[in-house]
Amino acid sequence: MKFFQSLYISRLFFVLLSVVVFLFICAFIWSWFYQIGIIAFVCLFSFLLLDIILTFSIQNPLTLSREMIKILNLGDENKIELFIENNTNQPLNINLFEGYPVEMQMRNKSNYIFLLSGEKKAIKYNFTPKKRGDYFFGDVLIFISSFLFLCKRKIDYKLEHKVEVYPSILQMKKYELKVFHKQTLSQGIKKIRRIGHNNEFEQIKNYVQGDDVRTVNWKATSKKSELMVNQYQEERSQSIYAVIDKSRNMQSEFENMTMLDYSINSALVFANIALKKGDKAGLITFSDKIGTQLKAERNASQLRKILNLLYNQKTHFKESSFELMYESIHQTVKTRSLLMLYTNFESEFSMRRALPTLKRLNQKHVLVLVFFQNNELEELAYQEISTIENIYQSAVAEKLITSKVSIAKELKQNGIQTLLTRPEELNITTINKYLELKSKGVI
Repeated sequence: MKFFQSLYISRLFFVLLSVVVFLFICAFIWSWFYQIGIIAFVCLFSFLLLDIILTFSIQNPLTLSREMIKILNLGDENKIELFIENNTNQPLNINLFEGYPVEMQMRNKSNYIFLLSGEKKAIKYNFTPKKRGDYFFGDVLIFISSFLFLCKRKIDYKLEHKVEVYPSILQMKKYELKVFHKQTLSQGIKKIRRIGHNNEFEQIKNYVQGDDVRTVNWKATSKKSELMVNQYQEERSQSIYAVIDKSRNMQSEFENMTMLDYSINSALVFANIALKKGDKAGLITFSDKIGTQLKAERNASQLRKILNLLYNQKTHFKESSFELMYESIHQTVKTRSLLMLYTNFESEFSMRRALPTLKRLNQKHVLVLVFFQNNELEELAYQEISTIENIYQSAVAEKLITSKVSIAKELKQNGIQTLLTRPEELNITTINKYLELKSKGVI
């Protein structure tokens, strides 16, 4: 029974069989066609039997394996590889159906491969997950056939396994390299090194434009006959918090990924840079109630804690409570800290409702409010006008874009540092703001 479940007769066989049937029909008119039909019938089924023997002669004709990294990166392309090897002494034609995760919506895609005896090939593809959590790769279904193409053998390879999608470690490493390995301003990172004033002496160096004249070392200047300045180490171990709003305002999507997940990726990148800079990093999340509260620390396990907490963030996208967020920060964050608040305001009304709380928070801490431009609105605003409907769409989109700019302007007028950014530019924008604040000695 297992043999018959694995055996599939090919379309070519039925085409040839129809030709044999046609020969027998012609024999009703021309009798000599009958002998030709008999010969063709015997040859066809003989070749079919030979093909079955060739296809089923080896119990395990192929070796198959799937390779990928243990933890996939949210929002990034993750390389997946399938390795397939021919264990037989004959060439094989292979039709392979990968067990793609349901989220990829690729149930019918197949890969056609020709393998010589002993040959090994790799099938490579990229998977870009848009949500955190568990993804399941299923079994691999393979149909093999010999050079005769009269039948196929179905083999189900058990390769099902679960893989977890975490906030993007790939982005974290990429921006770490840009910041700390001087990978230039062309990539958008404005690396600014501040000369600190915490009395921890580092070195004496030549004066360059922009150095603080208060640091001039007159004794060294007289010896060298050129202006020399003292350089001090940058102040470190400031408390830095990523504060993430998980309300319904963060449910909107760009390229099938929510603003919440963009913020989670950015929070990991930001926390890593802060820790590498010598600061203490923490995490706070909220919506209608307080979620995560991780005190800012600087130790070997802090980044791992932040990564795991970001991975496990759950939300029902309810209305956010900025008052509750303020009370939580007031109770848990005792020292003046930098708060990078990721949220999203869709209307001036919602911003003004939260404004009194944000102003109170800004008095006690350094608050940077990050919210998002809507790229789809920009596409509608600047679309080619061909119909009356396009005019209405463009007008409404421009009004909403202007509203976002007005929100950012009003927040800045109230003394709140504000970043209005595209989702794809979020990491660069937040890092540049952090480096700017460090350079100015604000934190």
